Amino acid sequence: MPEVRLFARHDRDGLTALANRHIAAVLPGGAVPVATLLSQMERDAGEFIVDPWVVDRCTIVGLEADRVVAAAHLKRYGSDARVGDDFHDAGEITWLVCDPSQVGVGEAVLGAAVNHLTQWNVRVWYADGSLPHIGVYGIPDAWPHVERLLSDAGFDDDNGQVEVVYAGNTTDIADPGAAPSNDLGLRRVVGPMGTSFEAWAGAQRIGVFEVEDSHGIANAQQARWADVVNHWVNPEQRGRGIGTWLVRHGCAWLRLGGKTHLLAYAVERRATGLEPMENTVERSTPYLERFGLIPIARTRRGWRRDPSR
Repeated sequence: MPEVRLFARHDRDGLTALANRHIAAVLPGGAVPVATLLSQMERDAGEFIVDPWVVDRCTIVGLEADRVVAAAHLKRYGSDARVGDDFHDAGEITWLVCDPSQVGVGEAVLGAAVNHLTQWNVRVWYADGSLPHIGVYGIPDAWPHVERLLSDAGFDDDNGQVEVVYAGNTTDIADPGAAPSNDLGLRRVVGPMGTSFEAWAGAQRIGVFEVEDSHGIANAQQARWADVVNHWVNPEQRGRGIGTWLVRHGCAWLRLGGKTHLLAYAVERRATGLEPMENTVERSTPYLERFGLIPIARTRRGWRRDPSR
């Protein structure tokens, strides 16, 4: 019979190996060290907005023949005034991992997780696959066994968002060359989330390409990766090559820092209740493919379940 219990420190190596199997199926060569996974389980510094709202957390593991073959990490959010509406009095399965050959143990772990959420007596239950690695979030299509487990337990993403993850090599992207027109200037500045490359026409900012490239600080495996966090050009300025010029400047900068791989994202289905979003898969794919980026994952976000179900 499998053993299902709370995580103990001696489970750390087996749990990390299982988590890394899931990460590597989404992102080639992806992995995290033990310390990174443990750090996320204790306090997720990467979630600097919502993690301070967490008032309780726990990790449940399932073992077969003394080997960790399934696990779930849970969080409970507070109900005080500082907590955002979506997370107010909410419970969350931050990630669920399971050896595909041990789905029965995964069911037992998820059952224990549901019991834990029930004991917390929270307003809503969320589920996700946010392991502490760039590009790994939601429930990716490389994890059909996790998707089935959540669906069978009553979770769904009917009102959630579907995103496509793209990846490519910065080394395949040409140098920027001359500006598309003589009136354009370039500024490299600190952006809201990373390093921002801005196109200016006189006193007007007309385009931005922002990349986050600090992932390798906590995890050497991620040191070669950067991801696009913001990219736009004013509608009236499109078609002039400004976006391409910005991307090439950004990737040239990344190459100087040893960043050889780039991730980008596009929305396939917008979450219910949100305004329409221009950055769709249909519009983004031809543009991203121009730089050699290819789709590597399709991930479904916004899994939830009403506790009364």
